[in-house]
Amino acid sequence: MPPIHRFARVDSTMLLAAKLAAEGAPDGTVVVADEQTAGQGRLGRSWHSEPGAGLYLTQILRPTLDPTRLPVITLALGLATAEAIATSTGVAVDLRWPNDVLVGSKKCAGILAQLSDGVLLAGIGINVNHTSFPDDIAGLATSLRLVSGREHNPEELLTCLIGTIAEHLENFFSRGPDPVLRAFTHASSFVQGRRVVAGEPPTQQRGTTAGLDPGGFLMLRRDDGALVRILAGGVRPECS
Repeated sequence: MPPIHRFARVDSTMLLAAKLAAEGAPDGTVVVADEQTAGQGRLGRSWHSEPGAGLYLTQILRPTLDPTRLPVITLALGLATAEAIATSTGVAVDLRWPNDVLVGSKKCAGILAQLSDGVLLAGIGINVNHTSFPDDIAGLATSLRLVSGREHNPEELLTCLIGTIAEHLENFFSRGPDPVLRAFTHASSFVQGRRVVAGEPPTQQRGTTAGLDPGGFLMLRRDDGALVRILAGGVRPECS
């Protein structure tokens, strides 16, 4: 097992991991907290981090990485998270491009991959034993406990997740992006043939998903017939 730094309460495991990385923390080091007071999500959003209910972690990785490969790394981390959840808890999940893990239509985990001074910070938040959520996200979020009807052991999930991250990143670095793109396409109901709204206001686009490009970006066939690349913002079902 890699070095694991455990904290009862932090502002953000991502921020703390960046600090430890700058101080020379070795490759593979994991920062995990029982609670985050300022957990980070994609696009500057916050991540609800109820004390003792979830798995909130960032792993410090030191690969030689072309920054243009970061989108595919995010997909690989999503695959690792989905596999760890299924293996450890038996809960089957869906992957929503680029970094959401869903059960049904609700989010149970999220991934945030960032480069900090050449170091890859792999941040993952998983809703494990939450029994409820704040009103503003109750319709969007769920937990492994809520969907399975039983509690789960975050430590077992952490151990499994560290292993699956290593396996999926080794697959990427040894074989390139194509196996990751194929696996993500197979694991996600959102990548091919799904009616979605893509991006954020005021530049949202509607259409049908048409696969991933070699860089890990989502292709969208708009209703006017144009094929466009979605670079950021994520997607959601058109009916929602």
